[in-house]
Amino acid sequence: MKTTYSVQGTWIGIVTGIFLAVFLKAVQSLTGHKVYTLLLNVDYIPIIKEYAFPEVIEVFFHLIVSVVLCIILVMLYDKSSGFIRNHAIMFPFLVNVAIGLVLYPTTSFSDRTPNVTNMVSLFWWVAGHAVYGFIVGFLISRKSKSIK
Repeated sequence: MKTTYSVQGTWIGIVTGIFLAVFLKAVQSLTGHKVYTLLLNVDYIPIIKEYAFPEVIEVFFHLIVSVVLCIILVMLYDKSSGFIRNHAIMFPFLVNVAIGLVLYPTTSFSDRTPNVTNMVSLFWWVAGHAVYGFIVGFLISRKSKSIK
């Protein structure tokens, strides 16, 4: 793996991961829908679910996932010549909407998160992931031009 993939993916993952956390925390603060709590939730992961982590550690877990995802997206962008390269913003947008939709049902594993049938929470959750994906795509398309 090229070092530049790691550097670009890490930078993009941290910036966009912080954005998503702040966005969902603001939504939760303003609406009462526990979408930020869902973002930080690890109740569906065996062994880890037994521990109560401070918020800063939970955000760190989220940022690790964001960085790994962004490194993968940077590599896919650099190695592609078709759809991904031609749709540099749309591809991460669609990937992240899909991730949001796939992860939302994990809310059923916790009583701290929104009810899985809560459509307002689902809307905010997917909206946050959509904006996150858009920003990831925008940054990849701008910064990855230097990766060669």
